[in-house]
Amino acid sequence: MPNSRIIGAVIAGMVLVVLAAGWYLFFRNDAPPPVDLETAVASVASPTATVEPTQIRTSTATAAATQIPANAYGETWVVSSTGDTFAGYRIEEQLVSIGTNIAVGRTSDVTGSLEFDGENITAVEIEVDLTTLKSDDSRRDNQLGRRGLQTRTFPTATFILTAPIPIGEVPQEGVLVSATATGELTFHGVTQEVAIDLEGQLINGLVVIVGSTPISLPDYDIEPPVGRSVLSVSEDGTLEFQVIFEPAD
Repeated sequence: MPNSRIIGAVIAGMVLVVLAAGWYLFFRNDAPPPVDLETAVASVASPTATVEPTQIRTSTATAAATQIPANAYGETWVVSSTGDTFAGYRIEEQLVSIGTNIAVGRTSDVTGSLEFDGENITAVEIEVDLTTLKSDDSRRDNQLGRRGLQTRTFPTATFILTAPIPIGEVPQEGVLVSATATGELTFHGVTQEVAIDLEGQLINGLVVIVGSTPISLPDYDIEPPVGRSVLSVSEDGTLEFQVIFEPAD
């Protein structure tokens, strides 16, 4: 019967749509992208400012940007309330319901300071409140209090620079600066020497810095948490951050 075949085809089509929608909802990954300087700069750029990607990545030798006098700002910079400052983790997990997933947790509770003498960044101290880490799943966040990061026992992570970062001169406004920061990262009660690749830019009188570094959980005595919905968590993750500094008063 033609009508029954038509009805059957419509029902089959509807089933396919529902299955496709279910596949998308269960298997999509809503994790925010890794940190990048262009996005960080956009969080502090004025609405009328134009920040071209090519300008952000131009070297200081060829940039047509404003040179900031060495005495324009004080030597001490502190984490600013302007823009989006955060720190957090990125790690792969295997979930019962969807398989591979990238878990990302971040907190904006970041404090610290930076010292600059006109040629070198001579000191950096950063502290992160891990108890306020938020991801896309409150169950994951609650578990971190007593498992994995055990934030109830180890509520903070700190980074202290142990070697100066040579900049060469006061950066020009709007010009990319790349560097590596070597220092001591204290995490889960364990201190390790790390080298963190950084990108930074001076924009609207603020210093915008993004960076990331691989983290091996066993190096910090962290046991990957598993449970009913989590089959496994990778031993290797990423620490990432986006920090906005302003001159200290």
